[in-house]
Amino acid sequence: MTNTQSRHLQDGLFWVILAAPAALMLYATRSADAADLLHESGEFSARLMILAMLIGPLADLLGQRGWIRWLLIHRRHFGVAAFGYAMLHLVFYLIDMEWSVSDMLLELDAPGIWTGWIAIIVMLLPALASNDAAMRTLRRNWKRVQQLAYLVALLTVAHWLFLAHEPGPALVHFVPLLALNLARLGKRMTRRTAL
Repeated sequence: MTNTQSRHLQDGLFWVILAAPAALMLYATRSADAADLLHESGEFSARLMILAMLIGPLADLLGQRGWIRWLLIHRRHFGVAAFGYAMLHLVFYLIDMEWSVSDMLLELDAPGIWTGWIAIIVMLLPALASNDAAMRTLRRNWKRVQQLAYLVALLTVAHWLFLAHEPGPALVHFVPLLALNLARLGKRMTRRTAL
């Protein structure tokens, strides 16, 4: 087996692992209400997005060796999977709303709803650009598109807070992302002052 074949096999197995919770959620719709799976799918999306966004600061702070190198290689997988779970979250929402456009429009003015819609729309851009062809086409702009993930993170935490009415769980997920980015910023500023 060549290195390319081995990498494709590893990627395929990794995608199966990332997709397994989604398969379980879809299977659960046989006996559970879609509304019950809304939170679970949304939380899974947020966790994968946060994981994808933590990898850069971790690499800057700790170096690109060992398990951090493995995470860097698979960062795009986590980001695309986060988008997939966001789409699953959207599907469960549509099922819960019984696909009624008029009902969805009625609640569109609620901050917990419009923040979610905007997050998914903005998230679409980095997800579509998470491939080598887009990287070659966009060149320097590719990184700017990927940085939209920070806006998505802000919209996601707002969406979660508006709907949950309890900040604890959302903060447990998002504070590590904020802390690592602040640590990375501190390290960069220290480096600049040292020069």
